[in-house]
Amino acid sequence: MNTPILEVERLCKDFRIQRNALHAVEDVSFSIMPGETLGLVGESGCGKTTLGRTIIRLDNPTKGRILFKGADITHVPNRKLKQVRRSMQMIFQDPYDSLDPRSSVGEIIAEPMAIHNTYPPDVRKGRVQELLETVGLKPDHIRRYAHEFSGGQRQRICISRALALNPELIICDEPISSLDVSIQAQIVNLLVKIQKSMGIAYLFIAHDLAMVRHISNTVAVMYRGRIVEYGSTDAVYSNPGHPYTKALMSAIPTPDPIRARAREKERIPLRGEAAALIGNKDECSFATRCQECKKICFEGCPPLVNIGDRAVACHQLS
Repeated sequence: MNTPILEVERLCKDFRIQRNALHAVEDVSFSIMPGETLGLVGESGCGKTTLGRTIIRLDNPTKGRILFKGADITHVPNRKLKQVRRSMQMIFQDPYDSLDPRSSVGEIIAEPMAIHNTYPPDVRKGRVQELLETVGLKPDHIRRYAHEFSGGQRQRICISRALALNPELIICDEPISSLDVSIQAQIVNLLVKIQKSMGIAYLFIAHDLAMVRHISNTVAVMYRGRIVEYGSTDAVYSNPGHPYTKALMSAIPTPDPIRARAREKERIPLRGEAAALIGNKDECSFATRCQECKKICFEGCPPLVNIGDRAVACHQLS
């Protein structure tokens, strides 16, 4: 029986702001199987990027556990994380800021190999050229610099750098959000192709719900630091259970103008403003915006409860 490559158990990440704690990630649990993709969706500021950074230990968790290939890496000292990070890589959101403008493409991609001493120096150039071809770039691009490439090409360079150490898990932190719409599908299809050929697992963080549906096996919906719905992609998209998930799904654009006009009547508007990440944790964080809200929603934070083929955190369903 396959075991998860990544298990996150009740993970929390707080930031201190003066005398208060900002609860950026609160009580998050999920798992990812080898070779599969978990799509993580939610609005800006909900904690998606912080969760990804905490999993890969760029930020230290406040509470909870992170298990990678069965080993607890939650409190592994930074000096001992080097071996873990050979198998766990990250693709950052902005390809303009995540590439060193002073280094050539060849130097950028070869740097992880040099740090981890994975290939002999005389072999690295050939390996870099192979990686460039894998992501759809030319081998002779090895001598060029990041500013000479378009946004989509820069993200391909970032992908090739992430692949340099043959990782088993890649955290994709909104890798398409800063790209033109015409390029986004190319990058997602490239990630799918790489996954099929190399068996890599992804945590795919994104705003674009249509892209997440295309690439993901399972989906986790995040709101104000918490997972409010978690299940198979087909289950969550075809029959969302949480009121927030329903609102997100109703906002997915429809290319057919006739169907789009019909769907306008089904759109669920979100009233009010999102709850603060600082303050009371003993109530549903979505209560102030929920059209189905009742008194009980202000009396305790609902846990994720298994309901059929997914888990939902909602007092109305538990």
